[in-house]
Amino acid sequence: MNKRLLVTGSILGFLAVVIGAFGAHGLEKSLDADALATFETGVKYQMYHALLMLLVAIFALSEKTKKTLHILILTGVILFSGSIYGLATNALTGFDFTTIGIITPIGGTLLIIAWGLLIVKFFQMKKEK
Repeated sequence: MNKRLLVTGSILGFLAVVIGAFGAHGLEKSLDADALATFETGVKYQMYHALLMLLVAIFALSEKTKKTLHILILTGVILFSGSIYGLATNALTGFDFTTIGIITPIGGTLLIIAWGLLIVKFFQMKKEK
């Protein structure tokens, strides 16, 4: 599970850098300031959660918890950041991403659940002597 978390976290981080560079340099003339700020929000949250996934790999958590966090974080990033990218670039595409905008809060909720699960698991850890 640790290898899967490390690989997935690395891929998400790599893609956040690539997508962020594309947004900063490739979309700056095509999108207004609000759309660029929205796009950047997606990139930031993707990177935050890529780093979280890398950390989860080294945390002293059960394999079941790590697997659950992997699913929650990956799905949350895809739904949240992915939909943000679509919504921010909506004017540039032939597809109206506002019709599927409901997936943004679903993705955000999954990320919140992942953080909540971490809080619970950290509280359940036994004190070190």
